[in-house]
Amino acid sequence: MATVEHVGPIADPGLPHEGPRYTDVNTSAGNRAYVQVLGMLALVPLLAIAFVVCYFAVPKDRVFDYGPLHSNALHLSLGLTGGLAVLLIGLACIHWAKQIMNDHEMVEMRHPASSPAEDRAAVAQMWDEGAADSGLGRRKLIGGALVGAVGTILLPVVVMFADMGPHPGSGLRAATIEKTLWAEGVKLVNDVTYEPIKASELEIGSLVNAEPENLKDEHGAQFVREKAKSPIVIVRMEPERIKIPDSRKDWHVAGILAYSKICTHVGCPISLWERTTHHLLCPCHQSTFDLGDSGVVVFGPAARSLPQLPIAVDGDGFLVAKSDFTVPVGPSYFERDSRHDYKKGDN
Repeated sequence: MATVEHVGPIADPGLPHEGPRYTDVNTSAGNRAYVQVLGMLALVPLLAIAFVVCYFAVPKDRVFDYGPLHSNALHLSLGLTGGLAVLLIGLACIHWAKQIMNDHEMVEMRHPASSPAEDRAAVAQMWDEGAADSGLGRRKLIGGALVGAVGTILLPVVVMFADMGPHPGSGLRAATIEKTLWAEGVKLVNDVTYEPIKASELEIGSLVNAEPENLKDEHGAQFVREKAKSPIVIVRMEPERIKIPDSRKDWHVAGILAYSKICTHVGCPISLWERTTHHLLCPCHQSTFDLGDSGVVVFGPAARSLPQLPIAVDGDGFLVAKSDFTVPVGPSYFERDSRHDYKKGDN
């Protein structure tokens, strides 16, 4: 087997050595560079404060026009102040490295991938030398200015957390995620045709996917939010084969019941109906609810019963809601009140 001869570094690769750096031989130039770095870093806190002021002071609906172009005033001001702050930190660090840190050529030899003790000691020595080369020993204000600049630029980041939305307190939850479009007198309509549903037209064993009639009045993002919370399934069963607690005696119409279509496990839509057992199966994780027994969980990971919508019929025989759901629909969460959830055996 041929042996590979170790070849050391070339003594003179033919590259010319760098000449002395101007800021090293000219004290005035070095001092100017020092002041320039400090100036750039000193502007960063001012820009960070300006960012916060613009965030609260500039109206969100104000627009700047540039001929055929226009831009939101708030977005423009936040981009300019935040962007300049980050840019100045970068420029200051580059200027510091190019004009103030020690300027000398270095050669790094290739070495095995492992890190023996002597290499770790060498790295520690290089760290110490790098710290010395940074010039912080002679120009200490740069370190403080850099820490101050980086620290204050985090302030706009913290302030922008407010754009993630209002704090989800109990009042906000009750008015948003715990409330749907269902209310007294709202008609139940087919989720495809949006036609009202007559009680007399539903056959025993049938299942219909439905929405509130007033969903069509919503638009854009609000439409999507309400559609995600409001879907229901309407089923009709033989009245003598279903268990109805005393507290829900008037929630059905001749064996017609309405339940939320959103699984209480992780919020998947449910419509796999087994008419002989009255079971509704979630296709995501196989949670199974008994719609003939107030929507209780009979199998799977769901932890609470499927919310039931109280319904009645109007003067024309169409199905209408009697109220909104009495408990929040969809997956559970820590803050919600579970005292009113239906449990098997409740009346």
